[in-house]
Amino acid sequence: MKTSLVVCVALYLAGSMVSAQKQQHPFTPKDWAGLHSAHAAAVSGNGMNLYSVAYGAEKGPTHTDWWTIGADGSNAKKLEVADGFHPMGFTRDGESLYGGWKVNDHQQFAVFGLKEGKLASAPSTVVVLPRGVGSASPSPDGKRFAMTADPREPDAKDSMRHVQEAEETSLYVVNADGTGGAWWCKDLKYISGTITVGGGASAAAWSADSQSLAVLSQVPRIAHHEVGSTIDVCTASGTRQVTDIGNSVNGIAWANGGKDLAFLSTKSPVLTPEHVWTVPAAGGTAQDRTPDLNATAVELAGDANGRVWVSVNRGVRSEVDEFRDGALKTAYRWPEGIVRGTPVESEYAAAGTGGQMAFTVGDPTHMGNVAVPDAADRDGDHLRVITHEGDEQLAGIELGPVEVVQWKSKGGISLEGIATFPAGYEKGKKYPFLVLPHGGPEANDELAFDPFSRTVAGLGYAVLQPEYRGSTGYGADFLAAIYQHFGDRAYEDVDSATDYAIAQGWADPDRLAIFGWSAGGFMTSWTVTQTNRYKAAIEGAGITDWGPFLWTSDISQVDYDARWTDEDPAAFSKFSAVYFAKNVTTPLLILHGEADQRVPTFQGTEYFQILAARGKTVRMVTYPGSPHFPVLWEQRLDVMKELADWLAKYNK
Repeated sequence: MKTSLVVCVALYLAGSMVSAQKQQHPFTPKDWAGLHSAHAAAVSGNGMNLYSVAYGAEKGPTHTDWWTIGADGSNAKKLEVADGFHPMGFTRDGESLYGGWKVNDHQQFAVFGLKEGKLASAPSTVVVLPRGVGSASPSPDGKRFAMTADPREPDAKDSMRHVQEAEETSLYVVNADGTGGAWWCKDLKYISGTITVGGGASAAAWSADSQSLAVLSQVPRIAHHEVGSTIDVCTASGTRQVTDIGNSVNGIAWANGGKDLAFLSTKSPVLTPEHVWTVPAAGGTAQDRTPDLNATAVELAGDANGRVWVSVNRGVRSEVDEFRDGALKTAYRWPEGIVRGTPVESEYAAAGTGGQMAFTVGDPTHMGNVAVPDAADRDGDHLRVITHEGDEQLAGIELGPVEVVQWKSKGGISLEGIATFPAGYEKGKKYPFLVLPHGGPEANDELAFDPFSRTVAGLGYAVLQPEYRGSTGYGADFLAAIYQHFGDRAYEDVDSATDYAIAQGWADPDRLAIFGWSAGGFMTSWTVTQTNRYKAAIEGAGITDWGPFLWTSDISQVDYDARWTDEDPAAFSKFSAVYFAKNVTTPLLILHGEADQRVPTFQGTEYFQILAARGKTVRMVTYPGSPHFPVLWEQRLDVMKELADWLAKYNK
């Protein structure tokens, strides 16, 4: 009888496991909309972590909740945040949160009290500037806040017309209680970015004595064809120039005990900061401190204790290095995937946290989550996850394997990519295939959970994301190789990914497709003018006509090609799909936001009209009010439905 009972229990458990497995399903767009992810935001003086949780829905924008949690993962509490308040960090005493608060359509600066895990319903401090506040950062002693803001008075006619002129960003400094506000260094009008201390690249960094800020400025886009940057030290009494940089600069921090300033820059014409540079704080010539880096430094930030942290892309993996003694030293890795960005720490000197840090980590089978250094790890570089957002949802989804793969192109270029396979993948079986070139283009695909590749794999596809020349993570020469060569070198690399997938036996050569957004959209629109091997193509917000694109995008785009369009128009038509539309035989779906300022909507419309007039198989769908990529989830879900329907109709 006892034996029969054991057998029955065993059969029941086995049946339950099979039932649970049957309940799993391939990844769908609806799953994407429901997934939660966490992002480390701030650390208080007593080691409390602030983090955000983002998730979608069937309609509307992405939702964001704010939570606090102890360093050991205990005592997690959801905060009830006032409407329009976006926390940026803790005050020095840890008893309040400061951040941006929406007032009359402008973000202003506000401080809300935090008591026993509850946020006050009204702010204790508010700073209101005529055009609002961009970002804010406290001084290490906690006595002041520096803010970026547009110093100009509002245009009274702004509701009925906009004047095309360079945007201005300057520094406004107030006491911690919001009093004594004043513009510092009024001559600095073009500060290039946001200011942070607790984590993330910053355009301004407080000195250890809280008396000055190192500031990055960049020449404005309007009335300038070149790109150049300036580093200054700003105090209440005025500006002291440190150096000029004839290229782009990103992130700044005090280094070497305050004797130097560290930042990211480059010598490359692609204008993507990639190496760590330093310059004496007293002034002088800047030097590249990592000239032989066979990777890409993508973010640099300092902390209140004088350390300099650098986020480094090494292929499709990302790690955190410390810049110390003139060199990069690996500090933190997430073996299964990536560490996203620089550490989040207390923004105050001698805060008593013992150097408590928080990181955002991710991998192909987990959403982004908050991790902290593992106290039990003797080497001090191991991270331990303290949030588990997305795990519950993903438990009900059957995901296929993900592999990092390498190959060589026909031209002998060593390349890398991320292959995502469908649920139930069987080695040796051929699957419909989609190559997915990333946007940027000076960016990379990360070894993390990718909703695009997972959605396509959920349709039964094998997907390959190639890191073509121009991608970050592989050194300066690889990154610079795309300059003036997006349509040949990068194209050859992307097409070689399809060759590789076919050679490996998992891509059906008769069922090939291509899909990309932004720079990946360019690659898609261009590819179908160069080959007819793909049976279906989907391009989102892609560049199709380079000449007008360079002057109508909302940001400088001379990183592609700095030649003058009016002097050498042939250089830009050379890789413009609209001039080769007659070659297209692949059915093409064009998707574009109607409010896209990065790649203006006419880029898609022009291509669509030419293709349609020539009798090509083409469909264009635009999304009202959408910027470069839709922010409303009903539009995002429609993007994926359009993609799935197009593949089902033509790649069969």
